[in-house]
Amino acid sequence: MDAVEDIKGRLSIEDVISRYVELKRAGRNFKGLSPFSSEKTASFMVSPEKQIWHDFSSGKGGNMFSFVMEMEGLEFKGALELLARQAGVDLTQYRGSYDAERGKQKERLYQELELATKFYQVHFSKNREALEYILKKRGFSKETALEFKIGYSPDDGTALAKFLKSKGFSEEEMKHAGLVTVRYNDARDMFRGRIMIPLMDPQGRVVGFTARLLRDEPNAPKYINTPATPIYDKSRHVFGLHLAKDAIRKNNYVVLVEGNLDVIASHQAGVKQTVATAGTAMTEQHLKALGRFTQNVRLAFDQDVAGLAATERAIPIAAKTGVSLSIIDVDAKDPDELIQKDPKAWEKVVTKPKYALDWLVEQYQKRLDIKSAQGKRELSDVVLKLVSGLEDKVEQDHYIVQLAKLIDVSPDALRTKLGKPTSSKPLKRPNKSTEELQKDIIDQTKNQNHLLALVLHLPELRKYLNSIKKDMFNGETAQKILEFLKKHDDFELKGNEAKLPSTTGDFVKILILLYEELYQGREILELRLEAARLQTRLIENYVKIEKTKLSEAMRDSDETKSVQLLEKAKEFDLLLKEVAHD
Repeated sequence: MDAVEDIKGRLSIEDVISRYVELKRAGRNFKGLSPFSSEKTASFMVSPEKQIWHDFSSGKGGNMFSFVMEMEGLEFKGALELLARQAGVDLTQYRGSYDAERGKQKERLYQELELATKFYQVHFSKNREALEYILKKRGFSKETALEFKIGYSPDDGTALAKFLKSKGFSEEEMKHAGLVTVRYNDARDMFRGRIMIPLMDPQGRVVGFTARLLRDEPNAPKYINTPATPIYDKSRHVFGLHLAKDAIRKNNYVVLVEGNLDVIASHQAGVKQTVATAGTAMTEQHLKALGRFTQNVRLAFDQDVAGLAATERAIPIAAKTGVSLSIIDVDAKDPDELIQKDPKAWEKVVTKPKYALDWLVEQYQKRLDIKSAQGKRELSDVVLKLVSGLEDKVEQDHYIVQLAKLIDVSPDALRTKLGKPTSSKPLKRPNKSTEELQKDIIDQTKNQNHLLALVLHLPELRKYLNSIKKDMFNGETAQKILEFLKKHDDFELKGNEAKLPSTTGDFVKILILLYEELYQGREILELRLEAARLQTRLIENYVKIEKTKLSEAMRDSDETKSVQLLEKAKEFDLLLKEVAHD
């Protein structure tokens, strides 16, 4: 037995999913509200018998591993490790000796850091000065302090080291976790006399700490972080994601702030889709981690020179990773200050972001004399540098034209400065949003799965696959089923599941669940009409998606390429006419 089968044998899919979704029994299956959309009527199904789930609202589905990957923003390896912990499965028995040893070392680090967190929490509860700072000065409630596991590190220098030693941890292990420094064979606590804010991974495991001075001291840094360790990497860690991910998914955007205390204040104010990076040093890895939950990132950095510089650095990174970046204008020094003044004002401003490059141009307009030659040069230097990093040529041209009007120069002069060839043809920005296109793709997936569920069970309906081409289907697994059924139009499903392509097992189970929930027991005439409707919707939606892509491609193409794309568009129009005549 391998690790996956071992975990499946110990965990039931309904128990795994019920950690995230409230499930209610519905015959042989369970039902709940979709975690991927804000629906009022439950359309999320779990089949204990088949050990699969399917969300009718989004068309998503799979086994317990794919569900955890969706909910936690994990790759398969991460989901495997998370479910192994829940199942009590020791993954080291399935690894080589080197990997097994590394796995054990990491587990020791997690245990050590969890103990340190509890140690700091106990000392926080006993320290009046620390309590007053968090509860009164910062205005956090006891519930908030507990939720974020806020603690305090004693100032005597060896308290934590002695505590961990009593629990069986060596000085080398403490050093490995970033909890002590060792000099002249003497282990001293890394953090002393500081408010301790645990840094947790997306699953809520402590990986390190941010430590803030309780009393200001000359030449002492206000904040220090855990150094890099085998489980903590500042360039990848997103603070607060373990508590924010559900709200991010529900709202379909994330608010990114500078400070950990800003995150805590925002969560207490009810804006729970808020996270932070290490100061303003946002990286590609940070945006990729957030991109697993949403493509809509809203920055709320401090309103100072450092915040402006951070936004400049963020725009090309966002363009590279494909996320949509916008800015929240905070009418205060930072989000925490605004929340202290008026929590409702913070709730309001996060819903009214400005597109990042637009915001940046506005900020420089305030800071520069754009009527002077120097001001024009400085503004064009900043904007064109960022414009050159944009991958979308349409967006590039939009900002060249906008900047030319702003500083009263010709667009061709800016194109020359940018190194672009001049063009007398003004380009327009795309008129189809990414969200709308994504909705069309979701609809396509739902339609294809419903049609496949019907034709898989009923050979007499397979004629409706004749006009369906492979590239009309989303996903390699669905395409394999389509090809198989076209080649075997007399295939009977019952008792022959093993004859289907070997990599389609869970997907076939989802199609069976779809059929049972939607179509079983209905008259064949009604099902024939449904299959015809789905076939038409599939082709129409496919043409709609492809013509949208063509339209956007034509805006960024030369004359020869445009002619080729127009010919392709005519082919799609013919396809629609054929469907109308069927």
